[in-house]
Amino acid sequence: MTESPAITLKNVHLTLGEGAGRVHILKGIDLEIEKGSSVGLVGPSGSGKSTLLMVMAGLERADEGTVIVAGSELGPLSEYRLARFRGSNVGIIFQSFHLVPNMTALENVAVPLELAGDGKAFEKAEAELTAVGLGHRLHHYPAQMSGGEQQRVAVARALVVEPEILIADEPTGNLDETTGGQIVELMFSAQRERKTTLVLVTHDPALAAQCDRMIRVRSGEIDDANAGSAAGREQEVSA
Repeated sequence: MTESPAITLKNVHLTLGEGAGRVHILKGIDLEIEKGSSVGLVGPSGSGKSTLLMVMAGLERADEGTVIVAGSELGPLSEYRLARFRGSNVGIIFQSFHLVPNMTALENVAVPLELAGDGKAFEKAEAELTAVGLGHRLHHYPAQMSGGEQQRVAVARALVVEPEILIADEPTGNLDETTGGQIVELMFSAQRERKTTLVLVTHDPALAAQCDRMIRVRSGEIDDANAGSAAGREQEVSA
């Protein structure tokens, strides 16, 4: 029996804005992503790749079409149920870290577990921070840490819920090359060890090439001619 994909999108459309400012961002996206794989979304600025990522994460709702993530169809879910779903199934890493400034590293990582009612939230958060090399920075605030350290906290926060899906939007965009490389290694190591599905948006061809599969987004559609594995093997992706 064939295993169900980690993510399935069928004829997904999304329009943002109001009135004359409305823009058709995603135009009939059809896509399947296998469980445990790593996928790099690439394309020009404004192509819709980050919006596509946010739809997969359940942070944007499609106007039309079907979005199935980790076995759940997201469209029918209420905002409350969608938030609960994200909290236990999707880990998200943003370019600008999105840490709570008045919380310590430990508190930032514990937040999603506390919201889920996990009685071992701080114990698990400490273990995750130690795993990303920040066991000595548990009680420091974001302003007291470097950009690389803040992104490590963000990685720990994304992983602490043991998500099926790990989403990363330009995770190295605010980091220098060396620090960015360390964050990339953290993400890919976690993805391999935990068999998590990793989907990332990047402008860095070298980072995208490390993924099992690279998908080019152009003008809100999947560019079939450039959809395939990072090594260049063709994949059938329709749009």
